[in-house]
Amino acid sequence: MHDDRFYLKPGTQAKLEFNLVAEGLRKIALLWRLIKSGTLEKGSVLFWDELEANINPKYIPVLAELLIMLESEVQYISLYKDDEEKVQCETATEFELLEHNAIMDTFRQIYREEIGVVLK
Repeated sequence: MHDDRFYLKPGTQAKLEFNLVAEGLRKIALLWRLIKSGTLEKGSVLFWDELEANINPKYIPVLAELLIMLESEVQYISLYKDDEEKVQCETATEFELLEHNAIMDTFRQIYREEIGVVLK
């Protein structure tokens, strides 16, 4: 932080103004800043919607490992509407165990469409 602005100084490169860095790296840097400043500490709750959005796939395992290091009891939550359009909440200890998972449903649909194109 310098003159009320946030900067990142990756490796040996010159510092980069925070809002000019890729969004995925900003998310990781912000998490680091929350930890370093003591804002995110033991007993805190972190809500992070669409964690994987705009994160380079090669950084997802690093981010997942960091989050697990912060808390060993991870809970995955899926909000969805039932047949009567009422909002329901499902929780699981593992991402794969969520039965109502819009992210995975979308990936499966895209995969099916891609396979359909390749097979034609």
